[in-house]
Amino acid sequence: MGGSALPALAGSDWDHVVTLEVLDGGATAQGRYIGALHLRLEDGWKTYWRAPGDAGIPPQFSWQGSSNIADLSITWPTPEVFETSGYRTIGYHDELVLPVEITAKTPGAPIRLKGRMELGLCKDVCIPSELRFDHTANLAAKRNPLITAALAARPYSAAEARVRGVTCRLAPTPYGMKVTARITMPSAGGQEVAVIEGGSPEMMAGETKSWREGGELVAESELLPTGAAPLAIDRSALRFTVLGTSHAVDIRGCTAG
Repeated sequence: MGGSALPALAGSDWDHVVTLEVLDGGATAQGRYIGALHLRLEDGWKTYWRAPGDAGIPPQFSWQGSSNIADLSITWPTPEVFETSGYRTIGYHDELVLPVEITAKTPGAPIRLKGRMELGLCKDVCIPSELRFDHTANLAAKRNPLITAALAARPYSAAEARVRGVTCRLAPTPYGMKVTARITMPSAGGQEVAVIEGGSPEMMAGETKSWREGGELVAESELLPTGAAPLAIDRSALRFTVLGTSHAVDIRGCTAG
């Protein structure tokens, strides 16, 4: 793609709802390369976070065609919570910068970031879209302020948010497993919205209900298998995100309780 923007759904009435370009951010202090997928949305349109809520479309990525990549990780900025027609969805409007940190197989050799992003877009209607990119990283690039801002907008870690503990109780349901988590932490501000993720593509989570009981935030959701294999839940792989009006918190794992 070479840094140019590409339209989604070419030939339709929604040609310019979203565009994507790849940003360069140069090298990190650890010697990795950092770039970002930069999405711009038309006014009034939104797209979704990795756990999109009741009626959203989860984004999916393919990195096929990329080269000199040993490891790749995405940092998701804190999303917004939208309430529409009785449904809760989680995502972004106007703009989304997704930092992508890459460990090269061969340090110093060219890095090619190629692939596609499948995502949902919503305004008065919801449409699927596919954006393709092909970019050779500029390893000598300077720090990019858009990438810096996106990294700063990530949720707090459990330690930063003073989370003192997380316990999970599991109970079988007719179709899967109910997870009830008790998170001991100070308030993240206002009406906190919690999201539980199973940590595996082999399961999906239903809507998470959450409420406060003193110093604990209680979050409850049902995990369902995505295939025919039996559901096996690893407590250490469960992920809990708390979205408040002051800040968000990203919590990994829980203990039995």
